[in-house]
Amino acid sequence: MAGNSFGQIFRITTFGESHGGAVGVVVDGCPPGIEISTDEVQIELDRRKPGQSKITTPRKEADKINILSGIFQGKTTGTPILMIAYNGEFESDDYLELKDLYRPSHADYTYEAKYGFRDWRGSGRASARETLARVAAGVLARKYLQQKSNIQVLSYVEQVGELKTDIDFEKVTLKDIESNIIRCPDQEKAKEMIKLIEDVKNDGDSIGGVIRGVIKNVPTGIGEPVFDKLSADLGKAMLSINAVKGFEIGSGFEGTKMRGSEHNDSLIEQDGKVSTKTNNSGGVVGGISNGETIFFRVAFKPVSTIKKQQQTINRKKEKVNLSAAGRHDPCVLPRAVPIVDAMAYLVIMDHFLRQNINKL
Repeated sequence: MAGNSFGQIFRITTFGESHGGAVGVVVDGCPPGIEISTDEVQIELDRRKPGQSKITTPRKEADKINILSGIFQGKTTGTPILMIAYNGEFESDDYLELKDLYRPSHADYTYEAKYGFRDWRGSGRASARETLARVAAGVLARKYLQQKSNIQVLSYVEQVGELKTDIDFEKVTLKDIESNIIRCPDQEKAKEMIKLIEDVKNDGDSIGGVIRGVIKNVPTGIGEPVFDKLSADLGKAMLSINAVKGFEIGSGFEGTKMRGSEHNDSLIEQDGKVSTKTNNSGGVVGGISNGETIFFRVAFKPVSTIKKQQQTINRKKEKVNLSAAGRHDPCVLPRAVPIVDAMAYLVIMDHFLRQNINKL
């Protein structure tokens, strides 16, 4: 397996490179009868696309999606769906200086070590441009899950560098998230984050942070035991996103500081429904959803391609100094929010369909 596919029943395969002809996705296992339009997909792609604000890369790509199969008269047919966005605005010459050297903490060296050859134009498959395919597929999953179970994913920027919001994630709305260019629902903290990113950008550097993911209305019993735990698949999904270096669910690492008597979520019954007094488990117990809100955190490292001078080596293993040209995000977080949303929807969709099979 080459690692380009994700999911078991609802399965996606992405293709394309940053500076190639196009980037796209094949979605297999999508149920028939889902009403979907290119406009619905485009809305999410516009949240991810470059050039949308002063704190993202200035590259201007329309990311216009084309649906070439699997949809007829506005509905999914149950057959494979092909969605593709043709690359239009890229400047490969910006990457000529990177042709024979390796950027620190970038996939340049590891890709060449693995394949003996690499596409140095815009990083090839290592580019975050591949994620537009995931976002497109995630729209299909979102539409189905919202219709079947009112499942909603809301991700937002919780932290940039040392700046962190403590806003209650249970009360956050999509309107709150989309109310500013950093996609942090805490308006005052958002201003500080934007200023920090601007300062970092002006310094020729980059900065990382954390995205909070929240999944509401997931029915009890979703997830598979042992290797395909819902939490494990969410972890894999998030860690597959470019620049992600950490994932935690529920209390996460903070839970290590607690006693079992503090951490355990007591079960209660109210109006015939079982719930828990607390939610330190983050909505997943034994790898299976317990009906509570699922919440997690995803840590993103600083972008590795920066204008500030760094020392590295070239293919001849000679020391060289690098001040990278090109157009790169000083912080990936604002554009990564819809990617986290999409990967969460893809995981829940796949497990939702698997659960329905289990009940046949």
